[in-house]
Amino acid sequence: MQLVGCAGLAGNVIKCVAVNEQLRGEILSARLLAEVENAALARGHFHLFLCTRPCNKERFSRSGFWPIAQSGNNAVLMENTPQGIERYCRALSAKRKCGEKVGAIVMNANPFTLGHRHLVEQAAQQCDVLHLFVVREDASFFPFSARLEMVRAGVAHLPNVIVHEGSQYIISRATFPAYFLKDTGKVQQAWSEIDVLIFRDHIAPALGITHRFIGSEPFCDITRQYNQTLHALLSSRIDVVEMPRIKATGNAISASEVRRLLKTQQFTRIREIVPESTFAHLEAHYSARAEVA
Repeated sequence: MQLVGCAGLAGNVIKCVAVNEQLRGEILSARLLAEVENAALARGHFHLFLCTRPCNKERFSRSGFWPIAQSGNNAVLMENTPQGIERYCRALSAKRKCGEKVGAIVMNANPFTLGHRHLVEQAAQQCDVLHLFVVREDASFFPFSARLEMVRAGVAHLPNVIVHEGSQYIISRATFPAYFLKDTGKVQQAWSEIDVLIFRDHIAPALGITHRFIGSEPFCDITRQYNQTLHALLSSRIDVVEMPRIKATGNAISASEVRRLLKTQQFTRIREIVPESTFAHLEAHYSARAEVA
C-alpha cells in the first residue's frame, strides 16, 4: 500500500495538505481538498481557511480559495470565499464612530489585569473613540467567554471604549497554522506579518482607526517581536503608540504572574495586580472554596 497524499482539518482550518511527489497534479490535489472540505461541512464548518507557501497560491486559488494576506515568501493565508474579509469589515463598519483620533487595542487578557486596564485608560484619554478587540481563540488558560466578561467589566467605566469580540481575522499565535515552516523564526515572522497586514489593510480602514496602542514587553520575546512588526508595517499609515507597563511591588504586572499565583491559590497577591471585577471572577470560579461549592 502506498500513501499518495494527505490533508488534515483542525476546526475550520485545513492543514497538512501534501501529495506524493511522483503523483502530483491538479486532479489529485483537488480531490484531496474536496474530501477535506466535505469533512468540514459534515462537522458544521462552512467558512474554511488554509495557510500555505506562496508558491502554492495559484493551485489553491483554482480550487476555490482566495488570498487574504501574505508574508513575503513565507506564507499566505487563504479562505474559501471571495467575500469573507469584506463581509466581516462591513459588519465592523456599523460600529464606526466619528472622531479625529480613533484608537485600537488588541489583547488576549489572560486574564485582564491592572496593566491591561491602565493601557486602556491611557489610550481612552487620548482618543475620541477606542476600539478594544479581545482575541477569540480558546487557546488560553481562560476561555474566551471568561476573558471577554473580565474585559467588559474592567472597562465599563470608560464610555468611549467599544469592546469587540475577536474574529478569525485577528489571529492567535497559538493557532496559526504554519506547520510547513520548520524555522520557528519564520513562523513568528509569518504570523505577525499576516496578522498586522489584515489589521492595516482591512480592519483599520473599516473603523477609521488612526492609532494602535500597545504595551511594552519586558518578558516575552514573541510579543516583543510582534510589537516590532507593528511599528514596521503600520507606521506609514497608522501611529503606533507603545506605553510602558505599570508595576506592582516593584515588578511589571503580567497576566502570566496572575496565572502562576492562581495555581497556588495566592489570592491576596492576585488582588494587588488585578481590578476588583477580575478578582471577583477569579475568586468565584477558581478558588478552592468555589471548587468545593
